[in-house]
Amino acid sequence: MSLQPVRGSNRSRRPLKKPALVFSALGDQTRLLLVERLSSEGPMSIARLTRGGSLTRQAVTKHLHVLARAGIAGSSRSGRQCVWQLEPDSISEARRCLDLISAQWDAALNRLKAFVEG
Repeated sequence: MSLQPVRGSNRSRRPLKKPALVFSALGDQTRLLLVERLSSEGPMSIARLTRGGSLTRQAVTKHLHVLARAGIAGSSRSGRQCVWQLEPDSISEARRCLDLISAQWDAALNRLKAFVEG
């Protein structure tokens, strides 16, 4: 995945589409808390996710659907319940994107250092 822009082309944006959805979905504190709970406690029903919190089932469901659209979470039926779990591939892809950005910054800072020192 290249993060270098290509002039006159939208192709440079396509590789970032999926990570951008992930970053957008994780930009909400409630969704981050849901991801944290699913990560630490494993798959859970909406009823279990709402237990002990201040959010309604409808609010939790709305946030879970945002996470699902970003590929962060998915659901399956278990009897009458809908059980939600994390889908780690999207988060891994977003992390790879951040690693590429970090490497580009490191390279730029090294070039600046070499210029200043040399």
